[in-house]
This record gives sequence, structure tokens and C-alpha cells, in this order.
Amino acid sequence: MPRNEYQTRLADLRSDVLYMAEVVAERLRMGLDALEQKDERLAEEVIQGDGEVNRMYLDLESDCIDLIALQQPVAGDLRFIASSFKIITDLERIADLATNLGKYATDAERDLFPDVDIQRLGDYTLEMLDQAMAAYENEDADECYAVADRDDDLDAMCEAASEIVVRDLIEGEELGSDGAVEPLMQDVSRLLLTVRDLERVGDHAVNIAARTLYMIENDDELIY
Repeated sequence: MPRNEYQTRLADLRSDVLYMAEVVAERLRMGLDALEQKDERLAEEVIQGDGEVNRMYLDLESDCIDLIALQQPVAGDLRFIASSFKIITDLERIADLATNLGKYATDAERDLFPDVDIQRLGDYTLEMLDQAMAAYENEDADECYAVADRDDDLDAMCEAASEIVVRDLIEGEELGSDGAVEPLMQDVSRLLLTVRDLERVGDHAVNIAARTLYMIENDDELIY
């Protein structure tokens, strides 16, 4: 393959990874909106859209394999391709978590814990994802560290949200006069799973930042 064609394929790979990230972020936003609005149609759109992301992932995986196997890249190009492959894996998993939100939304009929601000958590994870992908696009090492630093704040926010649920259960404020324990516990489980999944989105954003830092500086500090 001529050198200029090879460089074009590398540039296309970066563009395609960034496009996949845009699609995944949109799915996550839709999942959050479906939860907030109790919108079953929107939730179903998120669930059905997972196949599109999976196809993107497989196509990009094939591109990465071809570039490595056929071109035998060295040094910086090899790190870029390998890091891009790991990043699309994290993006695909974020899309799976967005699908989970869609599934939770189909069962969400009431909000028993108004003090738990799921939208705030979701907005924070989207900011982390956008920042991580900007670092990838611009090869910005400082932004990689900034994403990793934000993860501690997200973890604290998620822990606080879970503690609110447990506190209210212990105090018996959410049980209601009918004593319907089973529907309550289903709602609790759904909410705690939502918090957990958003925390995982943040973890995947940190993974993207870590792989980007490795790509830029051959530095694996954030990977471990």
C-alpha cells in the first residue's frame, strides 16, 4: 500500500472512532432522557440502536486488524492503532450501559428517591466521555490526566446517591402505607443499578483517557 494511502487510512480510523463516540454519547443521552421522561418509545429506540453500535465496533475492529497485519506499523502508528482498538471496545461497552438505561426506563413508573439526581450523574459522565474523546482527537496529555482526576468526584457522587437510597429505606420513608415491599425493592434495585452503570461509564471514560495517554507519550501510568 502506498504511503499516502496508508496515512489516509490512519486518518480515517481516527475520524471513525470519533464518530462512533458521538453515536455512543447520543445513545447515552437518549437513555438518560428516557429515564427522566418515562418515555418507553425513546427507551425502545435506545435498545434497538445497540445493533448499530455493535456493527460499527466490528467494522473498526476489522480495520485495526488489517492495518496491523498488512502494514506492520511501528512505534507511534502502532500505539495509535492499538489504542484506538482498545478505545472502541470501551465505547461499545458504554453503549451497552446506555442500553441498560433504556431497559430500566421501560420499568420506571415512579420516582421514590427525588434526592438522587440521576441526570446530574449522567451529565457528569457525558462530560467525562466528551473530554476523553477530545483528548484523543487533539492528542492532549493534560486532558487525559484531567479525566482521570474527575473519576474520584464521580465515585463520590455515586456513593452518596447509593447512601441516600439506603438511608431512606432504613428510615422507612419510602415504604408507603400499603406496605408493598416487592414493588419498592424492584424500584430500589433499578435505581442502584442505574447508579452503578453510570459509575461504570465514568470508568470507561478513564480507560479511554489512559489509552490515549499511552498513544501520545508511550506512558502507561493511567492504565494500571
